[in-house]
Amino acid sequence: MTAGQIAEHFDCAKPTLSAHFAVLREADLVSSEKAGTSVTYSLKLSVLEDALLSFAETVGVGVRSGGRLKLAARRLK
Repeated sequence: MTAGQIAEHFDCAKPTLSAHFAVLREADLVSSEKAGTSVTYSLKLSVLEDALLSFAETVGVGVRSGGRLKLAARRLK
C-alpha cells in the first residue's frame, strides 16, 4: 500500500505517519519503495514472524521445532 492509502485509514496527519514509518523502517519491519511522489510500504513478514516466535518462546507459549512454532497446550484452571 502507498503511504496515502494507509493514511486514509487513520485519523492523524501524514507527517505523523511518516515518523511512524521511519521507526518501522529503522526496526527493519517494513521496506519502502519510492515511485515519483508515492512511497509504497511492504511488511517484512519473515522479520515479523521471527519477532513473534521469539516473543512466544519468551513467554512460554511454545517452542521451536525445525524453525516452526509448536504451541504448548495449557489448561486454564
